[in-house]
Amino acid sequence: MPFEFKKYEISDVQLVIPKVFPDDRGFFMESYKKSEFMANGICDDFNQDNHSKSTKGVLRGLHYQKNPKAQAKLVRCSKGAILDVAVDIRKNSPTFGKWVAEKLTEENKHMLYIPAGFAHGFVVLSDEAELLYKASNEYSKEHDRGILWNDPDINIQWGIDFEPILSEKDKNQPRLRDVEDIE
Repeated sequence: MPFEFKKYEISDVQLVIPKVFPDDRGFFMESYKKSEFMANGICDDFNQDNHSKSTKGVLRGLHYQKNPKAQAKLVRCSKGAILDVAVDIRKNSPTFGKWVAEKLTEENKHMLYIPAGFAHGFVVLSDEAELLYKASNEYSKEHDRGILWNDPDINIQWGIDFEPILSEKDKNQPRLRDVEDIE
């Protein structure tokens, strides 16, 4: 099996560790295999691939899309290092408002699976970082939403000792308790 799947205390979020085959030419790895992902309860219907590049200190998030365009995501850092965060925003979930964070790097090649019903964000820890991620629904401006990255009710431990670089949109997101249209 070319993948190891590790579950968190928060239901449905999984760390995916691919089997990497290095040699003197470089390496080879499978980054997605539908049959294995489906066998481990991961979305089998990805509809969009995204690629982003950011510089050190950039924090993007916390983003999500509301139903019916909610997105599951499979995130991998192909260059540099990030701290990737998923926040459970499923109002009827026992882990509502709880979060999971994982350091994803080009060296470890780990991937984070974030199901629909979660807000997603990351902060760049290296000089620059590139992310590749799959999404289960296409981007929809009409359904695009966000939550304030430093909402004290969520209390994400970003592990940074600097003021992050934020978009105007991310600076002005509402707190989780003020969001009415999550689902």
